[in-house]
Amino acid sequence: MAPSKLTITPKGGTAIDVMFNPNTYNITKTVAWRTSSDNAASDASANAPIRSFGGGGSRQLSLQLFFDATEAAQDKRDVRLLTDPIVRLTRIGRKNGRPPVCTVAWGAGKDKKIGLPFDGVISHLKQNFVLFDSVGRPLRAWLDVTFLEFLNREDDERETDPETSTRIVRRNDSLASIAADVYDDAGQWRLIALANGIEDPFVLPAGTKLTVPKV
Repeated sequence: MAPSKLTITPKGGTAIDVMFNPNTYNITKTVAWRTSSDNAASDASANAPIRSFGGGGSRQLSLQLFFDATEAAQDKRDVRLLTDPIVRLTRIGRKNGRPPVCTVAWGAGKDKKIGLPFDGVISHLKQNFVLFDSVGRPLRAWLDVTFLEFLNREDDERETDPETSTRIVRRNDSLASIAADVYDDAGQWRLIALANGIEDPFVLPAGTKLTVPKV
């Protein structure tokens, strides 16, 4: 079996095959912990302040990719022809008004237990051109690329809490009627309002997608 190529695929676009697979890649993640505001946090007898969970930060995938155009045909001996498709992933798209979300895949593809994929947006790109021809065209380049994780909120909620579900508001629905249907208790409407940041329970447009937490 031929070795698989690392690919970068913008959402709704065509996959970009890297020229050479990277030797390494790095994935980093931060997790925020806040210092508690209670008196125990400043207790001189404690070895460390009390901490409370402040939420998870986005993962970052860092790659160094190499491109070489020295063996290309004369009219294509410009390494920028190979690197520009990746550079374009940092540009604002007409449809979304922002750079595209990309899937970086390698190895087992959709099997997240092996290799990648990683869904994210480019947050950093550095091009280092290292060889030139007699007229100054760059022939080789190293690209340092960092992708910032881009999570689908619904997928993340299902992964962290499989019992969380969603509901599309229909005409004449109310938070109370939805709570009665889901929980058999119309008085639990406040749970749905809180989960969705709803300040006015009487304003509930049809077509709104609601997160319905478990009780």
